[in-house]
Formats: sequence, structure tokens, C-alpha cells
Amino acid sequence: MRIRLALLTACLSLAVTALPARASATGTHLEGRLSSGAAYVMDVPASWNGTVLLYSHGYTPAGVPNPAQNAPGPAVRDRLLSEGYALIGSSYATNGWAITEAVPDQLATLDLFTGKFGTARRTLAWGTSYGGFVTSMLAERHPGRFDGSLSMCGLVQGGVANWNSTLDPVFALRTLLAPDSGVRLTGFADQAEAVAAGKALTSKADAAQQTPGGRARIALAAALHNIPGHNDASQSEPGPTDWRTAQANQYAAVRGMLQLPAFAWRQEAESRAGGNPSWNTGVDYSSMLARSPLYKEVTELYKEAGLSLRTDLSALARAPRISADPAAVRWMRHTSALSGRLTDPQLNIHTTGDALIPVQAESAYRRAVTAAGSAGLLRQAYVDAPGHCTFTPGETLAALHTVDKRLDTGRWDVSPGALNSRARAADPGTEPRYLPYRPAAYPRPYDLAHPGDARP
Repeated sequence: MRIRLALLTACLSLAVTALPARASATGTHLEGRLSSGAAYVMDVPASWNGTVLLYSHGYTPAGVPNPAQNAPGPAVRDRLLSEGYALIGSSYATNGWAITEAVPDQLATLDLFTGKFGTARRTLAWGTSYGGFVTSMLAERHPGRFDGSLSMCGLVQGGVANWNSTLDPVFALRTLLAPDSGVRLTGFADQAEAVAAGKALTSKADAAQQTPGGRARIALAAALHNIPGHNDASQSEPGPTDWRTAQANQYAAVRGMLQLPAFAWRQEAESRAGGNPSWNTGVDYSSMLARSPLYKEVTELYKEAGLSLRTDLSALARAPRISADPAAVRWMRHTSALSGRLTDPQLNIHTTGDALIPVQAESAYRRAVTAAGSAGLLRQAYVDAPGHCTFTPGETLAALHTVDKRLDTGRWDVSPGALNSRARAADPGTEPRYLPYRPAAYPRPYDLAHPGDARP
């Protein structure tokens, strides 16, 4: 394990507050706060196997409790502790788009662990959702600290691509459903304005959902974000040509996007960036739709409604576009764009029915990694399931054990059969769902490995 201890470790150890460690025959549990104010939590089993897992948690909105986490759930945590892994993680010092706090807080947690428990034989970074993005940032920008990494349902398209992709569906909804509403999509004065804008566009979409034409236009907006037609386990799974059920399922996800990510969460990110980091100048929505896996659904719903898809796409082409604030793009690029440069093995897993971070995000990261010459270090695997991060404990453990096996043997074995076999061994009572899958291209990728991406 390539961990370099420095005097900083000793300084950090003095700059934290810790609750008394609870030691027992089964291990040590430690909680406290870093000098940044972030909480941390550590669990070290009595028979530590020498591997420490640094877990990065998902997005926590402003105003929501933000405890430290060191595993994606209790079942996975307990199993890993029984296998001898040490588990650590922090809360990050702030909520929201906290990448500038998350990375240093996670590194400080790792430094503190090393100072208290000694140098690990192996260190793995892993994380879920936004934490999967943090994990890839740690792996790319601090490779000397880790031996390998696991990003689960990660926002691995990076920050600029994420906010561009979030802009596209709401731009389509405003243009087609509320062209004279004046609803602001970016550049909010404050959180209240953002929330009000989200509510206003939600109201327009609710009314549109009651008509065939409105449903077709909502399907078009969903296609620009690649929202799948089965994206929640509570939904009815549509058949291959059951466009109505697919659209109803997509609308539930569109509505969730309007209520949080596209407005409230965007405003918080903009406040950090110092302006709007998103644009759609020069975007060809006709071409984007043609490349979407949802193209057939959209065309069929337009036919059923008696609407002209060509006319609506022309309206999108004519609508005044949104330009980015150059300084905000530079901030987001500097803090939140991935390079694809890996030094150690990374496995990414993703559910196929993810509406929040669509599975096509994996195509964006593969593009970056391939351009950076790191393709041999990256593997991606897919779980046939609706929802965001809806992995079973067995599927999660199988992925982590796969990274461990790659480090032990020097060879990847990420076939669905191998992953499902490991998942069954870890969780015999649940049937695993890894399958052969190749996601479509991400609509608007943006990464540091492609210099042309820098020009909005």
C-alpha cells in the first residue's frame, strides 16, 4: 500500500475531537470531528485483515442531517466487519455540492485512521451516488493514497456534464409547456427563487400530464435525460411497446427532478460556483433525441397524440438558449470534472433503471478513461434493476470482493456469472441480477481528457 505518512498526520490527529473509543472483543468503534467540522466514524474489527475501506456517502441536501457514514447500509457493514475489513468515512464539512470539502475531509479521515491504527496493507476507496463521484475524484487526484476503488451508481459523468444534462429536460419542458411563463432555469438569486421556479414548472407539467399531447412532450423531455421507463421498484414494469406505462413511470421521475435536482440543488451548486456553470448554446436537440434509447417511445406517443414531433423540435431549435457564466464553468471544471486518468484498478457498477444518475453516465466515464489511456484499469458492471443505487447487499459485496480479487491476482473477472456467483456466496437468500449490458452514449459528455469539452 502506497501511503506516505507525513507530519500533517500528527497535526490532524491533534486537530480533531473524538468521543471515547468503544473497544470490545469484536473490535473498536470510534467517532469524532475533524478540524473542518466534519464528523467521522471508524469501525475496526479485532481481527483486522489489514484492508481499510474509505466510504464516501451520497448527496445530502442543505438543511438535512448529515451524519458520518462508513458503509452503504448495516447489512453490508456487518458482513464486512465480520470478514475483517476496517471501515471509515466522514460526513463532509458541508452539505450540497460539497466536493471541495468532501475530498480533503475523506483524506483527513484516512490520515487520522493511519495515525491511530497504523498503516494499512491495502486501502480502497468506495462510494455511492455522489459519493461514487467523490471516489473517482480521490482515485484520480490522489492515486498514491489508494490501491483500488469502487464507484457504485456514481455521478461519474462529472459536475459540468451533470448540470448540463439536468438543464436539457427542463429547457424542453419550459419551451413546450410554458413558453411565456418566464420560469427561470438558471442564475437564481436565492434558494427561495429556485424552489418557486421548480413549483411553477411542476404545475405546468402536472396539467400537461392530463393530455395525450402533454404526455408526449414530457416523454421528449425525459428522453433528453435518458430517464428509463421503469425507474422505481414500486412501478409496473412496462412491456417492450407499452409506451403509456413507460411514460407514466418517467413522469414520476421528471416530477422528482423538478422538485429537487433541477432547481433547489442547482441553486446550491451555483452559489458555490459563483454563477451558472451550464449552457445549451449550440445543442442540437433533434440529434440528441435521435441518439436516445427512448426515441421510439417518443415518436409513438407523438403519433398517438396527433402532434408533430418535427414542429416541437423546431421550437426547441428556435428558443433562446442559455449561456454559462465563464467563471462558473472554470470553477466547476477545476473542482468537479474528471480526467479519466487512473493509476489503480477501478470498478463501477450501476443499475440499468436509474433515473437520477442515468446509466449512460458510465459511457461518459469510459470515454474519458479511454482517452486518458487508462482503459485497462477500468471495468464496469450492470445490475438489472429499477431505481437509483438499488443494489442488494450481495451485489454490493460481490463488487467489492471483485476489486479485492483484481488486486490479489492482477486480473479482472467481472463477467455477470462471476459477479452473480460472488453475490450468491455473500447473500444466499437473494438472487443477484448482474447481466451483460452496454449503455448508450451519454448525451453531452464533458471531461478533462477531451480539450474541446472546455468550450461551451
